[in-house]
Amino acid sequence: MANNTTVLVLQHIDCEPPATYEDLVLDSGLAIHRVELDEGEPLPGHVDFAAMVVMGGPMGAMDDSRHRWLQEERSFINRAVMAGVPYWGVCLGAQLLAASLGGTVYTGPTPEIGAFRISRTSESNDDPVFGRLPAEFDVFQWHSDTFTLPDGAVRLAGSATYENQAFCLGSAYGVQFHVEVNATLAARWAGVEAYQQSLRQVHGEDGAERVMKELVNGERNNRAIATTIFGEWLGRFVLHG
Repeated sequence: MANNTTVLVLQHIDCEPPATYEDLVLDSGLAIHRVELDEGEPLPGHVDFAAMVVMGGPMGAMDDSRHRWLQEERSFINRAVMAGVPYWGVCLGAQLLAASLGGTVYTGPTPEIGAFRISRTSESNDDPVFGRLPAEFDVFQWHSDTFTLPDGAVRLAGSATYENQAFCLGSAYGVQFHVEVNATLAARWAGVEAYQQSLRQVHGEDGAERVMKELVNGERNNRAIATTIFGEWLGRFVLHG
């Protein structure tokens, strides 16, 4: 039975909820059904939700040997997107979207952790979600992996190091960056061992202080970007789709 007033949220670690995106979903009058996959919670038996929001996590999108549920999650995402369920994927959620539709996920040249500038592509000019953003803008990043685009996808933004920072395929959108996060959540990320390793690799032993300062300084800007792009996606594809 379709549940067209509920957004399915898939999480892969407790400290990576949708944050600002969740606020916007609830403010719109929609409900949230949350599944914490890393805690063994099962995926729903159907894909008939108003939309899906799939968040980040410390595991790789293809790390099936350590997280057997990832294969089932990719299959679930494929079925949902093919059925026309609007999709918003963040970081790992973007990589899972790419992988579920035939793209390849792999480790990039160097982790991006902190504030980075990204640029919109010319293809994004006519996009209803990203077309409202400036040509260049700063975002908060915390990732090591990247992906190739699946067939038919439109590249919407890239950075100097990672050309695929955002893409879409119909109403399915993937964003590599974290504009939904606040300083409180990011401080919890710094306590996750996998994230600590990346942080030390990029910024040394004292990197957490630098990254937190960058996030605090950019928090208002990140929230404004999150509100713009997610609000446009939510309004166009979920509330009035």
